[in-house]
Amino acid sequence: MFDLTGRIAFVSGAGQSVGEGIAKVLGKQGASVIVNDLHSDRAEKVAAAIAEEGNRAVAAAFDVTDFDATRDGIRAAEAELGGPVDIVVNNAGVAEGRIIKPFRELSPEDWRAPIDLNIFGAMNCIKVVLDGMCDAGWGRIVQISSGSARTGQNINQTMYATGKSGIEGFIRHLAAETGRYGVTANIVALGHQKNLEDKMPADMIEAILTTIPIGRLGDPTEVGAFCAYLASEEAGGITGQTLDFNGGSQTR
Repeated sequence: MFDLTGRIAFVSGAGQSVGEGIAKVLGKQGASVIVNDLHSDRAEKVAAAIAEEGNRAVAAAFDVTDFDATRDGIRAAEAELGGPVDIVVNNAGVAEGRIIKPFRELSPEDWRAPIDLNIFGAMNCIKVVLDGMCDAGWGRIVQISSGSARTGQNINQTMYATGKSGIEGFIRHLAAETGRYGVTANIVALGHQKNLEDKMPADMIEAILTTIPIGRLGDPTEVGAFCAYLASEEAGGITGQTLDFNGGSQTR
């Protein structure tokens, strides 16, 4: 089950952390993977790791907020892999130079990057491949989001949450449009992930763990496995849904 052999998957922001985990699991499940990252060295490293496991992968370094670069980069990768993208996982979500401040301290210039990346970046990737999916009668779109899109938190991330909320609304409406063509679109809302260990002191991590019933941070491989299911033939009956992946830190 959940065999992705013969499929071509595009994963944005796949050069590290959660995106890397997703790309590697999709490769293990048989998909040929287009590994996107803003930085070519990171994309190439992950693509090489997938290839070392005997699976096909190509690095595609470009900025997803640039539509022309996204179109050209995906088309070049499709030509190299010999077919159109069947699966899109929009994982890129943290802008370079991320600003963590209360909204009252932000300028209009500060708003643009998280909105551009989380909304327009994801839309660019989908727009480039959607016609091909609909024409083929099969496609899978997985949007990585965050619990912060639906739950207010005093963490100085109003614009990040705004971007995630906006793309979640887009995905729900897109799912209603594309279901008749065999194209599903779903959202995976993540909680705290292991990459926080590289960004926060140990005492803050310990405090966060007290809010997570399973007692640990999310693992990129587990996120990848969940995305592999949503990208599979067996998940064809699920679309337009927001699926929480947070260790129980938020329950609905």
